[in-house]
Amino acid sequence: MSKSKIDRKTLKPATRFASAAREFNEHGMVNPAVYRASTITFPDVETLKSGKQSYIYGRRGTPTSLAIETAIAELEGGYKCKVAPSGQAAISVALLSFLSPGDHLLVTDTVYGPVRELCRTVLDRMAIETTYYDPLIGEKLRTLMKPNTKVVYLESPGSQTMEIQDVPLLTKIAHEAGALVLIDNTWSGGHFFKAFEHGCDISVQAATKYITGHSDCMFGSIVCTEKTWGPLKATYEAMGMFAGPDDMYLALRGLRTLDVRMERHMKSAITIAEWLRGRDEVETVLHPALSNAPGHEIWKRDFKGSSGLFSIILKPTSEKAVAAMLDDMQLFAMGYSWGGFESLMIPFNPIRTATTWQANGQALRLQIGLEHPDDLIADLEQGLKRLKNNP
Repeated sequence: MSKSKIDRKTLKPATRFASAAREFNEHGMVNPAVYRASTITFPDVETLKSGKQSYIYGRRGTPTSLAIETAIAELEGGYKCKVAPSGQAAISVALLSFLSPGDHLLVTDTVYGPVRELCRTVLDRMAIETTYYDPLIGEKLRTLMKPNTKVVYLESPGSQTMEIQDVPLLTKIAHEAGALVLIDNTWSGGHFFKAFEHGCDISVQAATKYITGHSDCMFGSIVCTEKTWGPLKATYEAMGMFAGPDDMYLALRGLRTLDVRMERHMKSAITIAEWLRGRDEVETVLHPALSNAPGHEIWKRDFKGSSGLFSIILKPTSEKAVAAMLDDMQLFAMGYSWGGFESLMIPFNPIRTATTWQANGQALRLQIGLEHPDDLIADLEQGLKRLKNNP
């Protein structure tokens, strides 16, 4: 007797993440197997020629890849997903799937830095024009749309400086002009912001961050609508893009605990951000979930929660003082990634070409990990004392 199937859309997120892609489990095992495959054989010539066998070559898909892709597509609420060996690889494939020579691309000025390099090198060499725009542009985006504008690239909040974009408005403007909308949805983990519910056509993530969650795996994901799936899949396969099976397994394992980890990241980050707001050494806390923060009302309207990543701007001080603060942090390490279980803090100076970055003091980006917030606050307090004592 076959079991009746539950409507997965009725399940709470924690349940969906824990139970996603169970249909790929075998022999009663809780987790799908890790298939390390290159060659896949066929039983006869008819099967070989028919193309009807489920798996034909390792790079074209395995039960392992299908399990993680099914789970991430469900997480984001999209049609289907492809996974890549890094977030940057996912972004590159997504853009190259929908841009051709002579096309125009609009990119938020707060975009993740390596995407600028992709635009400056590869896309420019392909005669694809890139225009950067103020992330808070709103209705004025219409003035930048051209007849050949094919993609509008969003990132909300913006890298480092946390500007919240009005995604529903920007997608409406883009679609009216015939352009597709691609969003980098890494900050929310695909959990706290549902890109497709707000009009986006493609959602990419550096799944290296919150999806894997343990700082031991490079991974990227691209989730599409049914309309955008065909071009994306064709380009992905033509470029030979495929993530490794062990990384796929680690990503799926990380996704199982995404809900509980994100809840802890969010609560601890808000606690620490509020504490930093009261410090004399801090000029500004850039965290959209804080009341009265820039973009808070849009965040409150569109997001279901916040992650562990935010930034602060210190009051003017010397490089020596900043180094004294950072060099002897005990729990906050310095590293360029985020989204793992460990807390990180790193100084940054934003690149801007369409807007101007105005801050008198040093900016710091904080990733709040899974340590207890009281211990992280104690570490920050000692760091701010060193900052103050080294003018």
